[in-house]
Amino acid sequence: MSFKALSKHINIDTVKSISKLNEEEAAIKAARDNELKAIIEGKDQRFLLVIGPCSADNEDAVLEYAKRLSKLQEEVKDKVFIVQRVYTNKPRTNGDGYKGLLHQQDPSPTGEINLIRGMVAVRKMHKRVLTETGLTTADEMLYPDNLQFVDDLVSYHAVGARSVENQQHRFVASGIDFPTGLKNPTSGNINVMFNAVYAAQQKQELMYNGIEVGTSSNPLAHVILRGGLTEAGEIVPNYHYEDLLKVINTYKKGNYKNPFIMVDTNHDNSGKQYNEQVRIVQEILTNRSWNEEIHQYVRGFMIESYLEDGRQEPGGEVFGQSITDPCLGWEKTEELVRYIAAHS
Repeated sequence: MSFKALSKHINIDTVKSISKLNEEEAAIKAARDNELKAIIEGKDQRFLLVIGPCSADNEDAVLEYAKRLSKLQEEVKDKVFIVQRVYTNKPRTNGDGYKGLLHQQDPSPTGEINLIRGMVAVRKMHKRVLTETGLTTADEMLYPDNLQFVDDLVSYHAVGARSVENQQHRFVASGIDFPTGLKNPTSGNINVMFNAVYAAQQKQELMYNGIEVGTSSNPLAHVILRGGLTEAGEIVPNYHYEDLLKVINTYKKGNYKNPFIMVDTNHDNSGKQYNEQVRIVQEILTNRSWNEEIHQYVRGFMIESYLEDGRQEPGGEVFGQSITDPCLGWEKTEELVRYIAAHS
């Protein structure tokens, strides 16, 4: 093996103590977590919206977005419950380029404690969104071992298309006490996604950070539809009427707790054409009004949105514009959220 230690063992409690919630802040989070849980369980019929930048790369821009979003949440709170995407991990590519906030901190000359400082920055951003705006946050569980560093701050966890087939991700998801969405893989295979949801909803035993652990199961695990690609590279969306009925029927055939469908309106559903998210939302809401089962099961959207339309290369100078996947700008976001509130 050729691994080189870049730092000493990381003390989780020490890292957490730097940005720990006080009693009042923890109570605010707990209250919103209870609301979110009730939505997944179907006890609260408000529509769930997980929305925000593709990547949370700039703290100032993310907080400006959060402040605007919190005002919008207050406006639509009777119809829509909003959780902000604070995705601190770059979606997997070939490993080159921007890798997420964890890796973004300036390294020391030897590279030591770079990732520790990155984790402190991750926690700081999640905490600031909560304490300065009252919104709770979502993040992607790209690295299962890192879950323990943010489990007290993050309210919604996602398992991405390239992780959903991984047994470690599935088993760790079964130990999460918060809503956890599992995406269909890039192939679009929904059976793989449902196998992951089933595993996450069971008690599991696994080795986690060198310790044998048992999980309690996660009844709040559910599906996220994000479209797929054929081997020839053809985009195959899975948000249309017939697609939704197929997913509903798969839910009905299995023994799943709290059946809930979230639709990711970007990625392979939109072909990363960010403006298409508006049309996709409108189509799905129309289908909900047409079919009672779709209305019952499809109760969430994941939308990529930021301050400015589109994307730029890393290091770009446009404040609040994505450096990864293109996002919907703020003015269009406001209109879309109000539309969801009026038609959900």
